[in-house]
Amino acid sequence: MAEEETQPKWEGKAIAELKGPTPDQVWPFLEDFCNLHKLLPSVNTCHRVEGVPGQPGLIRHCTFASLDGDSDPSKLKWANERLLKMDPSDKCFSYEVLNNNMGMNSYVSTVRVMPVSDGDGKMVGCMIEWSFVSDPVEGLGPQDLSSYIDFGLQSMATKIESAIQEVKRVK
Repeated sequence: MAEEETQPKWEGKAIAELKGPTPDQVWPFLEDFCNLHKLLPSVNTCHRVEGVPGQPGLIRHCTFASLDGDSDPSKLKWANERLLKMDPSDKCFSYEVLNNNMGMNSYVSTVRVMPVSDGDGKMVGCMIEWSFVSDPVEGLGPQDLSSYIDFGLQSMATKIESAIQEVKRVK
């Protein structure tokens, strides 16, 4: 019996810079692990399946719009994802994709919020970093997955910035 050739893991990182908001203002949007549908336009639903909110072991179920815009429920993509780590003091969390119909077998991501300073050390905003390690994904190339993550992160950052600005306008 021939040994299967193991393919190298895909690794990537996307970064979104937010001008003005502090990590403390941005973190609450990301800390709610089951809030993804409010931040990411491609996510139709996201809800808790089991576990304690904010605690490792929490599992969420997400459905994603089909890429061609077809609303046929049989074409929806879905994934169950488990929270591996939640660290509010470091403003980061990690999760893994469990069972899914998206062709992902071993995918782990870490999302982190960090301050951004100018040359004089004055904080001028923050950045969100979304890094991942994955087995190759069926039907995609590594750049496709990186582009998808980057597009999602930029969309999330824009939504978060708008929400923070709206709160400032209301006050």
